[in-house]
Amino acid sequence: MSMKNSQALTLISHHLCPYVQRAVIALEEKGLPYHRINIDLNNKPDWFLKLSPLGKVPVLVTEDKTVLFESAVVAEFINDMTGQTLLSTDITEKAKQRAWIEFSSAILANIGQLYNAANKDDFSLRELQLNAKFDQLDRLLTHSPFFAGDQFSLVDAAFAPAFRYFDVFETLVSFSGLSALTKVTHWRNRLAGRDSVQKAVSSDYAERLMDFLAKRSSYMGDMAKDYQQNQAA
Repeated sequence: MSMKNSQALTLISHHLCPYVQRAVIALEEKGLPYHRINIDLNNKPDWFLKLSPLGKVPVLVTEDKTVLFESAVVAEFINDMTGQTLLSTDITEKAKQRAWIEFSSAILANIGQLYNAANKDDFSLRELQLNAKFDQLDRLLTHSPFFAGDQFSLVDAAFAPAFRYFDVFETLVSFSGLSALTKVTHWRNRLAGRDSVQKAVSSDYAERLMDFLAKRSSYMGDMAKDYQQNQAA
């Protein structure tokens, strides 16, 4: 793989990875030129393994060939590259924003447990755990457009990929606990319409995620297989 391209930044990516989406959203919000290379995480190329100490995406390669990994680090580096910041300049508020970005990572971990749940009981347990986290968010949020008010931040960039999962999940099963939360729903819808959020995935994201689910031996995997069979009939 040649790293030579007309862009200053190269982002090593995967079509579905929510952590990659955080980086793309930050790049799009900042208007920075970049080159995106999607890899198969089930068959990682040797050149990628030499770049990534953890074998995970995203990896950002700068113009001077500096290699950065871990999504929070990559997003903050992108944020620091240009003027207007996507994090608060107040050190206390910035620390709180970073904490809520970690909270979004805990939600992503729960989402992984949800789609890997072996049966309905396990699925219901994971859904309850997610509902508890979303309920915490709903109590925290106002009716402002974004997490921190009127300004889009890296917290919004972190949560948008988590909400995107449910756009596909809801074609398979109802999530009444999530949909009942008015402030979370308002925020989720606002993020979904954001240009940077839409550009973070390819136009076939929903189909790719459904294929990913259908390959899993899980409760949701069975629902995805049934859905695809019904669509093909």
